[in-house]
Amino acid sequence: MSSKWPGILSDIVDIAGTNAAFAIAQSHGGTRVSIPPRATPDHWLTILLGFEKADKICQGLATLDPDGKLRGVQNEMIPRGPASMQAAARRVAQDALDNGTSARETARLAGLHERTIWRMKAKGDPDQGSLF
Repeated sequence: MSSKWPGILSDIVDIAGTNAAFAIAQSHGGTRVSIPPRATPDHWLTILLGFEKADKICQGLATLDPDGKLRGVQNEMIPRGPASMQAAARRVAQDALDNGTSARETARLAGLHERTIWRMKAKGDPDQGSLF
């Protein structure tokens, strides 16, 4: 299981990879969705990822009910995960820091507090020692 990804996204990473999970988080993160046991041509998942990958996810998430009938996922909340605004802002900040941008300018670019940028720099610098 891919523990870096929250909720059902972790299962989707295991079934179809990180690109599929990220696309789903971007398009439907923060909303409840239903995923059938088999893909259909007009389903949002098929439109987003293509039939083959969508069907792989549908089948991978499907379960058998007590009567032996295949059931899809109903009313499942898709987490925002790495597609969240905070995660996106941190990616922008990390890219800016990696390119040598100052903490002040990085904070402006990413829409984050300058202290957040200093904490990111401290965690990312292997030469930065710990006081504890």
